[in-house]
Amino acid sequence: MKAIAYHLVAFLVITIWGSTFVVTKLLLLAGLSPAHIFTLRFLIAYALLLGFAAFKRPFRWFAGTWRDELLMLGLGLTGGSLYFLTENAAMNYTTTTNTSLIVCLCPLFAALLISLFYRDQRLRGIQIVGSLLAAVGVAIVELNGHFVLHLSPTGDALAFAACLCWAAYSLLMIPACKRYDTMFITRKLFFYGLVTMIPYYIMCPERPPLEALEEPQTIVELFFLGAIASTLCYYLWGMVIRRLGAVTATNYVYFNPVVTILCAWVVLSERITTWFLLGTALILVGMYFADKKRKK
Repeated sequence: MKAIAYHLVAFLVITIWGSTFVVTKLLLLAGLSPAHIFTLRFLIAYALLLGFAAFKRPFRWFAGTWRDELLMLGLGLTGGSLYFLTENAAMNYTTTTNTSLIVCLCPLFAALLISLFYRDQRLRGIQIVGSLLAAVGVAIVELNGHFVLHLSPTGDALAFAACLCWAAYSLLMIPACKRYDTMFITRKLFFYGLVTMIPYYIMCPERPPLEALEEPQTIVELFFLGAIASTLCYYLWGMVIRRLGAVTATNYVYFNPVVTILCAWVVLSERITTWFLLGTALILVGMYFADKKRKK
């Protein structure tokens, strides 16, 4: 597959992930908690991937070394339980817009974090300018002409924690992709994402409301999050990181709020203005310059 195809795959994944903010909000309104949503989502994803992996030979349960197994644990924590708990909980305290705005600034933090560990991926001048342009574009898209932030210290702090988790996940994916295939990494991520939820349920025992799970709409939304946004998208995202690099792949997260706003416009009747078009244009230009170094 050529590089352009991987860029298209990255765009597809971000398009799907952008819609999950709205789907998650609907599930929260249906009575499910952030922990319920994450657990049911990852249970569906892990069951599907385990089924796929059973047909692959040789089948392996564990990584080659205990250090690599800890690496998989880190992926499950930063890209799984901790990320989704903080992101989903943020939407209980603040707006979908605020959550998406803060979380989607993670490419900046991911690039800075990766540059600390990988000298060849340090940001250069044109990349910094591109990242800042894209970040400004994200802010314009999210605020949509209403330049007043509805601040919520608790919600915004949780969204920022989710942002840092995804940055750490992007960093950990670099060594993981060098040693293991995408299917194994994705399956282990889901496994440890579920395992690291056990302490939460010990401290906060709770069951999902059965009446909500009996609703067909809730089942469809959970299946979308588990089978499409998790199983398919995490697998494809691993391929994208392997081929394009963690920094380039993570830059696509800047486009996430564009999809979120479009979905919110359709489902939640949120208003779109010309600021949305301006912000989208800045995001696209910023993404182009942010990846400039790799196109020498």
